[in-house]
Amino acid sequence: MDPKERQAHWENVYQTKAETEVSWFEETPVLSLDIIHTAGVGKDAAIIDIGGGESRLVDALLNEGYTALSVLDISQKAVAETHARLGQRASHVTWIVADVTAWESERTYDLWHDRAAFHFLTEPADQDAYVAQLVRALRPDGHLIIGTFALDGPERCSGLPVVRYDARSLRQRLGPLFELVESRNHEHHTPAGHVQRFQFSWFHRAGLGRPPRD
Repeated sequence: MDPKERQAHWENVYQTKAETEVSWFEETPVLSLDIIHTAGVGKDAAIIDIGGGESRLVDALLNEGYTALSVLDISQKAVAETHARLGQRASHVTWIVADVTAWESERTYDLWHDRAAFHFLTEPADQDAYVAQLVRALRPDGHLIIGTFALDGPERCSGLPVVRYDARSLRQRLGPLFELVESRNHEHHTPAGHVQRFQFSWFHRAGLGRPPRD
């Protein structure tokens, strides 16, 4: 699927389903917040949420006083909905409508968060492009949090195939710059009452002057 097809697919999803009708809806992203807290970044840390279109993570981080937040999503509709939901607080967030595989960041981030975006990239070229943008955008010693379907999770979502990971296979795909700090299994209960098994992995990017792990 090329970027135009990918964007058209997700615009259709957000045009035809309400926020609470998509399978990944969470009222409060408890696990993501807990790992961010554990990472220990300051309230002024530059944080980007990849694929965070209608996620409520940005709401929660604003509530907690984080001041340098960015949200990237391929869907203009999803970004517009969250912008409207936040009202005046939306002006405190940097909004980016882009395909992460083709986007080039103009700044670096202290923490990169991705819940259920990377696993939709099934082609090696798209995965490579994602990792290249990640390496450019995440500063040395920065934190990476990625949630994907676990090895026993769904094989498809929103009409698309996914790649399932455990912490080891995800770390291999990301490359030697990223050192696994922690991995957690998670059962997500969808609005329809189904259970989706995720794994969340927290990585630390190797710092300058320190050789990456083989």
